[in-house]
Amino acid sequence: MNSPSHIQRVRILYKTILKLHRGLPAEMQSLGNNYVRDEFRRHKNCNSSQTDIFMNEWVQYTLSLAEQLGLHGPVDAENKLGKNLRKEDLQQLRDEQIYQLYELMLASSGKPSQV
Repeated sequence: MNSPSHIQRVRILYKTILKLHRGLPAEMQSLGNNYVRDEFRRHKNCNSSQTDIFMNEWVQYTLSLAEQLGLHGPVDAENKLGKNLRKEDLQQLRDEQIYQLYELMLASSGKPSQV
């Protein structure tokens, strides 16, 4: 059997993420789907080294989310989603990425943007 092409792997990953998002609360699902669409669209024409990083990070996200959602479907108040970022991870982010992360935090918590 032939291995899937790069485009097929990207599509499979994209669709898998959107399917996993169905297990999220409605607000998080909408926010997550919009973010995934935007990220995949913006990285459509990146170079091969960027592609490797992009795919690896999204595969890790997919595995982490699948583990957090488990076999029991949507998360309730007792089963929190996400994980804390390590200090080293935060230090590697550019200012623009930190701002995006802050905006994502505000949007996910229902707080209005302060900028």
